[in-house]
Order: sequence, then C-alpha cells, then structure tokens
Amino acid sequence: MTPTLRRAAVAGTCAALFALTACGESAVESPDSSRPSGSAQTLVFAAVPSEESTSLQQSYASVIAMLERETGATVEFQNATDYAAVIEGMRAGQIDIATFGPFSYVLAKGQDPGITPVAASVDAPGEEPGYQSYGITAADSGITDLAGFAGRTVCFVDPNSTSGFLYPSAGLIEAGVDPAAGVTPVFAGGHDASALAVASGQCDAGFAYDTIVDTQLIETGQLQPRQLRTVWRSETIAGSPVALASDVDPQLRQTIADAFAQKANVDYLAANGFCASAAECETGEERGWGWVAVDDALYDGVRRVCDVTEAESCTSLD
Repeated sequence: MTPTLRRAAVAGTCAALFALTACGESAVESPDSSRPSGSAQTLVFAAVPSEESTSLQQSYASVIAMLERETGATVEFQNATDYAAVIEGMRAGQIDIATFGPFSYVLAKGQDPGITPVAASVDAPGEEPGYQSYGITAADSGITDLAGFAGRTVCFVDPNSTSGFLYPSAGLIEAGVDPAAGVTPVFAGGHDASALAVASGQCDAGFAYDTIVDTQLIETGQLQPRQLRTVWRSETIAGSPVALASDVDPQLRQTIADAFAQKANVDYLAANGFCASAAECETGEERGWGWVAVDDALYDGVRRVCDVTEAESCTSLD
C-alpha cells in the first residue's frame, strides 16, 4: 500500500487529543475503595505505532494481562495518533502509562518533570536498551552519504521522532546540510512509511530505525533484500521507554515499575500462562525479549543532540 505522505508537521495537539477523548479515568481521579491503597479502577496505557498497524494492542496483550494481575486494575489500551497527543494526554490526567520514543520522552519530561521512565525494551536478556537511526536511499540512487541528501526530497517520520527526525537532523547538520532549508522535508508519519516512500521513489532519501529496514519490512515482503541502501548510521540511541504519569499513586507506580522490570519479558510471561510459549509471546511492537529497568539519565544523549540541532521541537510541542 502506498503510504500517505504529509508535507507539514503532524496535526496539532488539539486535533490529536480527539483520539484520546475516550481515555477513561486516571489512576488518581478514580480510586476504587474496594482495592488496597495504591491500586486504581482503570489504568490507561497509550502507545503510538511506529508503522501502519492495526494490531498494536494485540502486541501488548500479554504485558497488559500481566499488569492487570499485578495491579488489580483494568488496563485500557489507547492507540494514539502521535506523540504530542500522548504527552498532552499525560499532562491532562487522561493517560497513566505510555510508551515513548526517546525524544518524545525528553519532551514529555520537560513539560512535566514528574513523568518517570521505568523500563525500555531489549532484544535479549542482559542487553542494554538501544538502537540506531538509518539514513537510507534506493539502491540505485547514486547517493552515498548524508551530504548527498542536499537539495533532495527527504522523508522524515515525525517532528517528535527520535530516530526519524532528531538524530537525522543532527547527522545532516554535521554533514553540512540544513535539515529544514537544505532539503525538501516530508513527514511520512511512520518508520515503515518513510522507508517504503524511499523504495517507491516518492522520496529521494529518508530515515527510519534500524530493524524496520534490516528485518521487519523484508519479513513482511514489503521490501526486497538490498532494495534500500543504508548510507548513514547514528550513534546508539537510548531505547524507547515506557513511562508513568506524574499523578500515578507512588505505591502503584512502584508496582508497575517492578512489573515491567521483572515480569514483562517472554520468559516470565510464557512461564506464567500469559502466552502459549516464549517463541509466540510478544511484549510490544518491537517484538523483543522484554523490558529492563531504566532511569532518566539514560536519555541525556538525546538532550545533547537537542543542543546540537537547536530544534524548535526540542522545546515545544507541535
């Protein structure tokens, strides 16, 4: 399917929040007196798909079931429209738990210092959470580095995307290319959409995160091996975190943090009946082994890249 491309930033926050109007009750606003202190009647868990997906909720189903058992709460899943909506939803008390890109987490933390990261996903036990942004072109484009993006139509993902905009902007600046005036920017809306737009020729070049290019689109048959050429790789980016809203009860906050760090992995989930087997178990959209504990300091690298790019989106929502 040809991805729909947008030549402007993502829709404004008010429009984005429309998708979250049915978010339900927050952990603070609606305590259930029949449950012990620190529990909630409903927890709202929001995520933004990194690719065009109708099964995002299913990919978190085992983790959600585990969280419901650990907290005694109903966990309501929200497939959010974009990161700006999630940030505003947390600030408004409509979202309790959310997955973020590293950049959008830093934005959220800047808007509300009480938002706290508790875990990030990894592919295997013992790994450090992290990934890379790729600069990509069609294999026959003749472009060999980021300097060659100058004057071209370039696909980014979202103005609040870490690997789809922030790190690519820093890479372009270091290559002597202005990411705003030196290229014709297109916001594709998803990492898969960006990669597929490059493959189809709608963009001359673009950016997406590593596994979308290396495995995911190839496994689904949407890309052929070697159809795209990777001409740039970013430094390792801190892994995408799950974070809790500032108004979540402290006892409940600790319960959720412990659940992610200790139990939100394929080994535990399979052993405890949340999925049929470790091989069939999913722990989120990234389809890795599971989640490990993180803290805010892990995202200082993102803040440094903000300093390099001086991106307007580093200090304000779209």
